[in-house]
Amino acid sequence: MKDIELKTKIRECTLTDLSEMDRHLVSRAKEATTRAYAPFSKYQVGAALLLDNGKIVEGSNQENAAYPSGTCAERTAAFYASSANPGVAFKKLAIAAWMDPGEGKDREEGFQKAPVSPCGGCRQALLEYEHLYGDVEVILYGSDKIYILDSIKALLPLAFTDF
Repeated sequence: MKDIELKTKIRECTLTDLSEMDRHLVSRAKEATTRAYAPFSKYQVGAALLLDNGKIVEGSNQENAAYPSGTCAERTAAFYASSANPGVAFKKLAIAAWMDPGEGKDREEGFQKAPVSPCGGCRQALLEYEHLYGDVEVILYGSDKIYILDSIKALLPLAFTDF
């Protein structure tokens, strides 16, 4: 028996360290949280996908009383992007999450402080688009710090890709 060590390279930065385009993408993900339908969890997630044609497509989580019939922000954005722009590659994905900070607090205080990461189902769904078109850079927003990964595969190192 031998041990196998898996490593994932994550770059940590702050909002000011990002390029203007990446800050804009994060801003669009944060804006998308306002369109989440999350009456049960109260956890509003927004995603913004930069496509190879320059378009930005947003998505937000959409919950449903017939749990688990809802969908996550990342899949909402990916499925819409693929449907409206068939054959167009995804280049970058930004994700942000927000919870009501309470009365009298600024909206910005509601954003998750640590970077938010996609669930396993979203990782697999996004990986399939990456498998088709090439690497998708991932920007995981947190108000205290931001993580940047070179690809979706970095989030799912032992991925199922034989499809």
